[in-house]
Amino acid sequence: MAPELRSTASPRTPALIRPAVADDLDAMWEIFQPLLEGGDAFPFGAGFAKSTFQLHWFSNHPAYVACEGRQIVGMYKMGANYPDHGAHVASATYAVAAQAQGKGIGRALVEHSLAQARGEGFLAMQFNYVVSTNEAAMALYRKLGFKIAGTLPQAFRNKERGLVDAYVLHRFLGDA
Repeated sequence: MAPELRSTASPRTPALIRPAVADDLDAMWEIFQPLLEGGDAFPFGAGFAKSTFQLHWFSNHPAYVACEGRQIVGMYKMGANYPDHGAHVASATYAVAAQAQGKGIGRALVEHSLAQARGEGFLAMQFNYVVSTNEAAMALYRKLGFKIAGTLPQAFRNKERGLVDAYVLHRFLGDA
């Protein structure tokens, strides 16, 4: 099991990042569900069941949570993008609670996942589906060295803007 790590990414938010455990499921669902209903960041809709969420977040790859005190304020899941010949490239999914956005939690989670991926021997990190209109995420990923590797034209049905592009992002994990 990975050790608990204190993020140093943002002086404003001393979030503790630790492996998620089964008892975290309800708090994690409370973060994820409003993001589904927002219809502007994830390809999953409001009908995405809690049981499916549990399977997605607690099988195959480890999940991590960011905590402020006892409150879970963010989470990520990271593992191999594909098995076998693609297993040297990691992928991850992130979510930050609405009340914690803008406090550096997302950056701490991404930086933690990059360190985890590097420590596990991955050579690169790839995000397969980042909604182009998710401006905060795109700005963060660019700051952290991700480049657009491909554009999926009109691949996402944004609740407010209609059909928008999604991006495939990539960065190598070698020393920056």
